[in-house]
Amino acid sequence: MLFLSRKCQLLLATSLLGLASTPTFADALSKTIQTENTISSSAKTSQKKIDGLDDRTRKMLEKYRSATRQTKTLLTYNEHLKALLDSQETEKASFTQQLEQIETTQREIVPLIINMQQSLEQFVRLDLPFLPEERQQRIGRLKEMMTRADVSNAEKFRRIIEAYQIENEYGNTIEAYRADIELNGATSTVDFLRLGRVALYYQRLDASEAGFWNSKEKHWETLPDEYRNSIRQGLRIARKETAPDLLTLPITTVAGNQQ
Repeated sequence: MLFLSRKCQLLLATSLLGLASTPTFADALSKTIQTENTISSSAKTSQKKIDGLDDRTRKMLEKYRSATRQTKTLLTYNEHLKALLDSQETEKASFTQQLEQIETTQREIVPLIINMQQSLEQFVRLDLPFLPEERQQRIGRLKEMMTRADVSNAEKFRRIIEAYQIENEYGNTIEAYRADIELNGATSTVDFLRLGRVALYYQRLDASEAGFWNSKEKHWETLPDEYRNSIRQGLRIARKETAPDLLTLPITTVAGNQQ
């Protein structure tokens, strides 16, 4: 190691101080410092720009991600809407087909209802003449209903079926009721005994006379006195005044023979 003497050190320091005091060196040093400051300032400005770019980039990235999420949501919703529309189109086609079937059914059911009403009317006219007023009124209401526009075909059909059920029930029951009858040109009040649709009998209130409806000849016939007790017993059974029992009564067959 080289050690300078105290004298040499002083001379060297004096030389350097003299060099630094010259104008050329001072200018160079000033420019160097200025350049360094400029570079530092530029670096700070650039860093600020970079930081700003980072913030904008993050914001743009977040917007992109948000837009992506919304796009996925909209795509899912659109698929749901498409499925709904497809389902509605299917239902619309089915509904249209049902309407066409209903129109066809309406065209077919109207003649059916009319035929059923006319057939029932004819059946009652040819049947045993029991409860004539009640049954004719029912037929009349049905006939009047056929031309009413405020009554639906469904209701007309329901009423026709109801009337058929009532008439059908008559064939499974026995009944006793009191009403007027025309005998020998005079109207009398009598007790009627109906045995299903098989036979219809009458007996005067004082039991002085009994008779039955001749289905073949379509008129009332007087019965021999021997049947009065059986008719009286049948009336009591129909009114549930006594237990069911066998009855000996004449009936008219389809061929018109009395048995």
